Amino acid sequence: MGPGGRAASAALVGGSVAIFGALRRLALALPQPAAVRSRPGRVWRWRNLLVSFAHSVLAGLWALFSLWHSPELLSDIQDGYSVSGHLLVCFSSGYFIHDTLDIIFNHQSRSSWEYLVHHAMAISAFVSLIVTGRFLVAAVLLLLVEVSNIFLTVRMLLKMSNVPSPALYEANRYINLLMYFAFRLAPQAYLTWYFLRYVEVQGQGAFLTANLLLLDAMILMYFSRLLRSDFFPSLRKGSAGRDVDGEKFLID
Repeated sequence: MGPGGRAASAALVGGSVAIFGALRRLALALPQPAAVRSRPGRVWRWRNLLVSFAHSVLAGLWALFSLWHSPELLSDIQDGYSVSGHLLVCFSSGYFIHDTLDIIFNHQSRSSWEYLVHHAMAISAFVSLIVTGRFLVAAVLLLLVEVSNIFLTVRMLLKMSNVPSPALYEANRYINLLMYFAFRLAPQAYLTWYFLRYVEVQGQGAFLTANLLLLDAMILMYFSRLLRSDFFPSLRKGSAGRDVDGEKFLID
């Protein structure tokens, strides 16, 4: 990519950061459930989850559309390219940068350190893809995870708001599990297999493979927590009396 292309991509990423900043301010103006207002520690989490939900809906549907519109991309994961995929990666890079800044500036780093690690991995990987123009298809496949994140975020919003509708939470619990397999575990497993088999382990390929393997470990850890929390609560350790205020989201 030439200097002009890099400058345009940087502008797109910066524009995305600004968009999510505006969404954050909008989330501040939205009404909050009584269960959130009564617990100061939850106000930031609620707002942060709403912004995360917006990104998941937009990026998840965008990734699905990109692959549906250009299915031939799947035959060239290393060098396939589409304008839609490039824009999506820039858009999500902006979200990860915004969320990182939101965590740090609101003094949530200690409780959300896992997400800072994840965001650092995602930002560094996406920047390398944007600059080189390679492995963009892999990024689009990874961003299918945002379809799963829609239901994962709904799960936490329901828990935080204490919505008196067990049936709604129960329905989302099983949909969330199905989406986790279809849009998180399956694409991740396929890409891990592809990288280990076909990608040369040097330079950018080595960097992305290492990122992918670390992400595998994180996803399996989160999956085990999710299963213990929603399906095998008797296996949870040290959760008695635990409050959900101290963690960014995902498991509790």
